[in-house]
Amino acid sequence: MSGNNVSHSKRKTKRKFLPNLVTKKFFIPEMDRWVSLKVSTSAMRTINKKGIFAYLKDLEKKGEIKLISEE
Repeated sequence: MSGNNVSHSKRKTKRKFLPNLVTKKFFIPEMDRWVSLKVSTSAMRTINKKGIFAYLKDLEKKGEIKLISEE
């Protein structure tokens, strides 16, 4: 997303609104492994609410990721 920085004198310069991304390691007990994901802080709240495995399953249903199981 883009917009303007507006100074006190109302001078406008272009700027970008970037998502708040964090690289975080999660342990998935169902797969018995650690994964490192770059997620937004709002996605981290969803992971805390649903659980990491359920969240990844939902993303797989939407077609956004593909889970690889080591079975």
